[in-house]
Amino acid sequence: MKKKILTGDRPTGKLHLGHYIGSLQNRVRLQHEFEQYVMIADVQALTDNFEDPTKITENVFEVAKDYLSVGIDPEITTILIQSQIPEIAELTVYYLNLVTLGRLERNPTVKTEIQQKGYDDSIPAGFFCYPVSQAADITIFQAEVVPVGDDQVPMIEQTNEIVRKFNRIYNSECLRECKVVLSKSSRLVGIDGKAKASKSLGNAIFLSDSADEVKRKIFQMYTDPAHIKVSDPGRVEGNVVFTYLDAFHPNADEVKNLKAHYERGGLGDTAIKNILNDVLQEFLLPIREKRLEYTKNQIINILEQGTLKARKTAVLTMEQVREAIGVKYF
Repeated sequence: MKKKILTGDRPTGKLHLGHYIGSLQNRVRLQHEFEQYVMIADVQALTDNFEDPTKITENVFEVAKDYLSVGIDPEITTILIQSQIPEIAELTVYYLNLVTLGRLERNPTVKTEIQQKGYDDSIPAGFFCYPVSQAADITIFQAEVVPVGDDQVPMIEQTNEIVRKFNRIYNSECLRECKVVLSKSSRLVGIDGKAKASKSLGNAIFLSDSADEVKRKIFQMYTDPAHIKVSDPGRVEGNVVFTYLDAFHPNADEVKNLKAHYERGGLGDTAIKNILNDVLQEFLLPIREKRLEYTKNQIINILEQGTLKARKTAVLTMEQVREAIGVKYF
């Protein structure tokens, strides 16, 4: 029997090349090795977007299209919507009894995100407690493996703490700990070279971008400001065009030769941007075309079927949890 694996995304916007490098390409591979659940985490996204829920609800279907367009197969991967499984919310409530405010405050991931969002003393309780909700996401499907980046490791550690405490207090073995699989892929920098590619920063190339939009963004990419003339030697380090060529060009030796040529001079920024444009257009064309194959009704059906399948597992887990606690009355 294959082990269960859980991954997911907050539907705050369409997915981009950074998502592909960081997680999507791995999910396409992992779906053949594991029983894979992919969650569209709309409830978690609402914890810091509650004042503008349409930003979340309208992107649920866009994210699902992106999943399907890159090759995540709904026949072998269970794609689900978090909010449509009420058992997750129930399990979160039980878990909240097992976690102190002090422990939540010490979670490095939460501390960092609170600073980034500038919450100070106005932290929404839902956001503050989302590590507990995330623990419910993972354990309700009995996930044994969770792929994450380095910054998310504390979340998995807290999940396993909750599992151990639950099993000890209620003398149960109905919940299982999970193992972290660290992503081997590096984060893709944004086209401005200042930060990682991000929906919120507007510095990403989206999987659904038109050919013209992709080219426009490529020609905005940060290169080497000192590389003024074609004949000037150029710097490869920190040059966003070469970062993307490293990530997407199918021929590593050719990229190596391009870097050497650029560093010694004689290769202009326009030339390397045109090369990158050819590479990305070829990469994105089948993704863009496949994305257009799906109607909204088809997407709704896929999400409904995946969520119903996932809920069956959630219901079984909750029956065991209620019995362990003693709240299974009839």
